[in-house]
Amino acid sequence: MLAPRVDPRPLRILVLNPLLAMLHALSLRDFVIVDRLELEFEAGFTVFSGETGAGKSILIDALALVLGERGDAGVVREGCARADLAATFAVGTDGRTWLVDNEMVDEADTEAGHALLRRTIDANGRSKAWINGAPATLQQLRALGDLLVDIHGQHAHQLLLRPGAQRAMLDAQGGLGDCADEVATAWREWRAITSSLARLETDARALELEREQLSWQVEELEALAAGKGEWEAIGDEHRRLANAASLIEGAQGAVDALSEGDGAMVARLAAIVHRLQQLAAIDPLLEDALASLEPARIEITEAARTLNDYLSRVELDPRRLSSIESRIDALHSMGRKLRIAPERLADELEALRVRLAALREDSDIAALRAREGAAAGRYRLAAQTLSARRAVAAQQLSAAVTDAMQTLNMTGGRFEVASIAGDASVHGVEEIEFRVAAHPGATPRSIARVASGGELARISLAISVIASVATPVPTLIFDEVDSGIGGAVAEVVGRLLRRLGETRQVLCVTHLPQVAALGNEHFAVRKETADALALTRIEKLDPTTRVDEVARMLGGIEITTTTRRHAKELLAAA
Repeated sequence: MLAPRVDPRPLRILVLNPLLAMLHALSLRDFVIVDRLELEFEAGFTVFSGETGAGKSILIDALALVLGERGDAGVVREGCARADLAATFAVGTDGRTWLVDNEMVDEADTEAGHALLRRTIDANGRSKAWINGAPATLQQLRALGDLLVDIHGQHAHQLLLRPGAQRAMLDAQGGLGDCADEVATAWREWRAITSSLARLETDARALELEREQLSWQVEELEALAAGKGEWEAIGDEHRRLANAASLIEGAQGAVDALSEGDGAMVARLAAIVHRLQQLAAIDPLLEDALASLEPARIEITEAARTLNDYLSRVELDPRRLSSIESRIDALHSMGRKLRIAPERLADELEALRVRLAALREDSDIAALRAREGAAAGRYRLAAQTLSARRAVAAQQLSAAVTDAMQTLNMTGGRFEVASIAGDASVHGVEEIEFRVAAHPGATPRSIARVASGGELARISLAISVIASVATPVPTLIFDEVDSGIGGAVAEVVGRLLRRLGETRQVLCVTHLPQVAALGNEHFAVRKETADALALTRIEKLDPTTRVDEVARMLGGIEITTTTRRHAKELLAAA
């Protein structure tokens, strides 16, 4: 269940078809220039269109926040206390497993088939998040979000110009994340040992002094032999011994009062019970009082027995008291010398032993060099494995993107993932470079040097679609990834996304009428003014209004008979 809300206008949470893993609904309130918005989504290919500046990408930004992206007070609508966002998903097997493992299953959803992700950000920038009503961290939102949604941003093609991004794309497409992590771990271990060796060789005297200091500290602590929990135990014993006379006197007085002294409670209570038993034979109404007194007599008798047992064990022991006080003084003195609390002496000894062992190991230059060689060997082996797997992934990605280029008005073009030998690094022993030949017979060259903006956009789109086919994520979002594309290519792009929507839920923000016409569903984004404030409105289009929207995308603000006829033709062809 959701946490209680102060605002009387709750978000409407939608739970639709439980059989299909997808985004079902998105609810926004007081987010940027959205006052209140509730959208329901279906499977297939859904498009969003609207004039520049209308707020088409607000949905993408909102989903990114719900899925764990960092946000600030700037997302709260002007004059409002907080932005409130919620998204409802039907989850697949991986999502259900995650929800169960993290104990975030809605009580009403016994099969963990749905995930309700909610996020609020207030005007001071403070953020709260929930998953199925349970408080969640941004890290948890991101972890679950990675299983639900894959967002391809409108600037994705610019990443193709960065070598690091090219390497990351190849590794992601080839499923090489674990292998790359092994290389990174081996690299860090190798570099750590190398740094220790260099430090030893340049600062041997300082290490020797530190080793000597640790040695005498360990020797003194071992001689003291402070045990875990000893400080608390001897403190308790000291208090008992120091107050033994008072303890004996008090316990004996209690015994006398209860059972051994003149007028002891046990004897008096026994007499009272005996008398009441006689009277109860005359008047049964006294039996309730008698029933209450008998347990009291038993308890008092047991208490007297326990006190006698205590007295048999406690004794005055001045010699033991003196020994305890000497031990306390020794522990105090060592604590002052090492500037730690006496109760931490045992833990400090363990920590110093570990540090001293490390220094002794590091001080052996020959042994350290051997460790460095072994670490270097592990790195080289991991790097060679990664290189071999990258070579296979590079061939596959090169062929797949080259294939896609033929349908994106780059007939005869060729895409190539090149591996360039380089220095050893945390990423391996090669650099990855994307190369392209835009025309038949041309030699592939670095994509950063020869590809035009439109070619970059098309190649980026091809990679995005290829990567999406390989990922199990059920919902794919494309935010103006068709930027820089037009004409006949736009229709090809639209059909590519529509075909992708046959097996996934695909949401696409677009400015191309050819792409918009191919959507199974179409939402139009408008900006309007209310009370001198700009507001974004999103409307699901019916067949008639969709014709008008596609016509607007074709011809601008003024819709003519010609543009409307052309729009109908596009929609009919789709």
